[in-house]
Amino acid sequence: MNFDLSKTTVHQTYNLLNGLVAPRPIAWITSMNLAGQLNAAPFSAYNYVGTDPPIVAVGVGNRPGPGIVGKDTAQNIRNTREFVINVVNEAVAEAMVVTAVDFPPEINELEITRLKTEPSLLVKVPRIAAAPASLECREITTMEIGRSRIVLGQVVAIYVKDEFVDQAGPYIRAEELHAVGRMNGLGAYVKTKDAFFHIPRMNYAEWKQKNGEQQQLPGDQP
Repeated sequence: MNFDLSKTTVHQTYNLLNGLVAPRPIAWITSMNLAGQLNAAPFSAYNYVGTDPPIVAVGVGNRPGPGIVGKDTAQNIRNTREFVINVVNEAVAEAMVVTAVDFPPEINELEITRLKTEPSLLVKVPRIAAAPASLECREITTMEIGRSRIVLGQVVAIYVKDEFVDQAGPYIRAEELHAVGRMNGLGAYVKTKDAFFHIPRMNYAEWKQKNGEQQQLPGDQP
């Protein structure tokens, strides 16, 4: 079945993309307004898009209804240029869902969920203490496209609980962190616990050896 997105509704497009761009990592963002009030909200239009420098991208839709009004997270980032992405695992998943409620701006989601915070290393916005890891970010730019905003942030510091760090790399013990991801809409999530499998990555020479490739391919030197 083909879908011409110029002929689908916004809701239909949302349903299609949410089902196909999955599983999606969750950016559980803490931000702060100019008065110092904290906000916490999850976003699954999120990923890292570069490592030198380390860049993350987060899609934040506007508030529903007429006019173009950014959500609290987008407004806070635009005004203070700082935010923290807290990693979501099974231990904090339910609290994360509560912070997704469309509370009025004066409500502090962290107080509602009784989540404690800890000071960040380099930014003023604190991290969520219960989260297994946090990425401290400074806004590079925010692009407004239609009713969506794409926030690009540079990661300036990372906090990871000691039990999830292999000092040899350092590497993240992802099999033990038990992160959760977003699937479709309507409250659908996916676990990573006991779900890892490995397919070794090969270089060209290894691929030829594995496949018994004897013929000369385009680009090979005679």
